[in-house]
Amino acid sequence: MMTLPRALALSLRQLADPALLRIMIKSVGITLVLFIAGGIALWRGLESLISNYLTSDYGAELGGLAALALTLLGGWLLFRVIALAVLQFFADEVVLAVERAYYPEASEQARTLPFREDLANSSRGAGRALAFNILAAPLALVLLFTAIGPAVVFFTVNAILLGRELTDMAWLRHKKSPEMQSPARAAERVMLGAAVTGLLMVPLVGLLAPVIGAAAGTHLVQARLRKAEV
Repeated sequence: MMTLPRALALSLRQLADPALLRIMIKSVGITLVLFIAGGIALWRGLESLISNYLTSDYGAELGGLAALALTLLGGWLLFRVIALAVLQFFADEVVLAVERAYYPEASEQARTLPFREDLANSSRGAGRALAFNILAAPLALVLLFTAIGPAVVFFTVNAILLGRELTDMAWLRHKKSPEMQSPARAAERVMLGAAVTGLLMVPLVGLLAPVIGAAAGTHLVQARLRKAEV
């Protein structure tokens, strides 16, 4: 039986696979470029906006500090959105690398997602992540006085979202009709999402977390598909 700890262990073991290494280098590089470019644009835009509304001699300095604080907060919230959106462009490659190594028969039967479908999946996933994080923001603000409340809210929201996205990456290659539902159980998806959300908070490790999560999601989905065939 495939458990989440075993799926994660298999994913970590495969990080040395050249096929997975190439994907990680591409996804990490693009994620960093987009994150840095977005951070600079956000910082300059906020700094200019805030400074224009502060007429004191210290307006520019206060605007810069406020912009920096908001940029750091926005970056913390949006990093996972960017990382996941980038990974979804390479999701097919991650799943294929795992299936070829552990489930060769399933790999031969799976379909290759066209670029247009990859782009649509990536856009939908990023849109869901952004929308639900924005919707969760008011509740997080209400719980701000508890100190830990906002972190719990965002962690829970992202655990649910990530669990779905990471298992869907593997499932979509084997989905034969729009009506078919993912074989991964809800509890498995949430636990996977929670594990990857936690990894995203760890410096440097967070850059590898989406790939690790996609690989683990593939193991979980394949385990369920194989069990259904028995």
